[in-house]
Amino acid sequence: MARISKYSAHHEALPTAKSWKAGLYLRLSKEDGDKDEEGKLESDSISSQRFIGENFLLENPDIEFISEYSDDGFTGTNFERPEFLRLIEDIRLGKINCVIVKDLSRFGRNYLEAGRYLEVFFPVMNVRFISVLDNIDSISAPASMDNISVSFKNVMNEEYCRDISKKIRSTFVAKRENGEYICGFALYGYQTDPEHKGALLIDPEAAKIVSSIFQWYFEGSSYRAITFRLNELGIPNPAKYKSQKYPNYHKDFGCGLWSVQSVRDILKNRMYTGDLVQGKYEKVSHKVDKIRKLDESRWVIVENHHEPIISKELYWNIQDLMKRDQRISPSTKELALFSGFLRCADCGHTLVKRKASRKEAQLRYHYYTCSTYDSKTKSACSRHTVRSDILEATVLMALKSFISLSVDISELIQRIERSPQKVSARQQMQGLIEAKQKDRDKTEKILLDLYPDLKSGLITKAQYLILKERYETDLHAINKSLDALREQLDKPLEEEVSKFAECMTKYQKFDRLTREILIELVDIIDVYGDGKMKISFKFRDGFHSVVEYLIANQNLFSECRPLLDRIESMGIMEAQ
Repeated sequence: MARISKYSAHHEALPTAKSWKAGLYLRLSKEDGDKDEEGKLESDSISSQRFIGENFLLENPDIEFISEYSDDGFTGTNFERPEFLRLIEDIRLGKINCVIVKDLSRFGRNYLEAGRYLEVFFPVMNVRFISVLDNIDSISAPASMDNISVSFKNVMNEEYCRDISKKIRSTFVAKRENGEYICGFALYGYQTDPEHKGALLIDPEAAKIVSSIFQWYFEGSSYRAITFRLNELGIPNPAKYKSQKYPNYHKDFGCGLWSVQSVRDILKNRMYTGDLVQGKYEKVSHKVDKIRKLDESRWVIVENHHEPIISKELYWNIQDLMKRDQRISPSTKELALFSGFLRCADCGHTLVKRKASRKEAQLRYHYYTCSTYDSKTKSACSRHTVRSDILEATVLMALKSFISLSVDISELIQRIERSPQKVSARQQMQGLIEAKQKDRDKTEKILLDLYPDLKSGLITKAQYLILKERYETDLHAINKSLDALREQLDKPLEEEVSKFAECMTKYQKFDRLTREILIELVDIIDVYGDGKMKISFKFRDGFHSVVEYLIANQNLFSECRPLLDRIESMGIMEAQ
């Protein structure tokens, strides 16, 4: 039995020839169009599609033109397009019963969705479908709809879109890795460089606001306090600022007020340190507009790409602070000195601030106690109470001792590096490296000469294989020795050691404990049930490298031993 077209099966219920009411559907994706060039209101391809559709209507006077539906700048991979949805609604309302397109690719590039409309929705709704250049007409030539070429063209249209998507994605990846900023608008605080595509310049007006936000947070202001401050100063939020500065920036900025989220987003953005960070999100599929956040390991980061607004040191200190529990007292509206730095050594929860019982005591000190015991359950932990004045005096004394020790270590390292013994040792090491390099060059030359000797008959194949294996083993051992010698030569003044020494020297004359000092030097303070404390300092890697340096040089320099003893007596290495 011959196959009957679903359109033929519905033929008796279809409108008569003169009652077709047509909607002309036009579509072009952003990648294919030229709408944005020279102020054009629509792309040439949309005009071309309209021309083809109008000519078809002139040649078919039995079809009445009702409305045009134009999605200019919309992908064909999904059907959530405003004008297409209007067309579907007009079909349901009975305004049109005929859809005309230039070709199937203009209708859509999603094989499954296109098939659902062409094979199910249109036949059920008695809608005539015409694709002019594909010679498809569901009424005058119903067999054209059932032709396998329709399905094949829909598959090819989707594959074309998939291929374009892959090419665009790979282009973006290459540009990101090459250090080219590819977003349409510059990040708040910056502006695009008109002379160098993909480069960023500081926007002085916005950069000043960004710098203030970081500084206010560092000084103890909360997200909420910063938000209120910005809004009270009448500073427009980033979206409103961009819309005022760039006429073609159309993102919704609401009422133009700052929110807690916009402040938090700025504080978390590494771009303000001068590092270019891109590729944080990707589209789920070329068919879907939904995006997902990628793991940080997949981000494309180009360090020192543009001029920074804030220092890297301030940025990473801020990131550390954002992880802490920094609650502000409702009564004082100020951030407590140790807020976010105190931890119960037993249950691991934070310590909370509580008032002293007597008025005169409240003027001099307050208490910190375990938050589990204080507000959750007294059976899970104990008080772990510590007075604020005792805590401050203890931490101040510990920091002074640590900084004094660190400065002494730094000065000793500098003397050691300038000493005749060290200079002589370094020269000897350099001599050993040069000798090993000569051995390496000689061995490499012998290896290169072995094959010509084999070809000329000076050595047999068996001799060639034995000699090749022997000299390759020798070369591997020489390269290994060279790496070890170079590591020894370069080891003394590693970056973290000099960073550590620089920071310690900066604070060697402080006499009052501040949050700035705590933020820069202290990681966490563990409080035990008996009132004892363990201070974990930052710069762990730097301090460990310093200790290793002292141990390595103690046989040559007697001054190393007393400093190592001081480190041991202070228990600093345990606290690391």
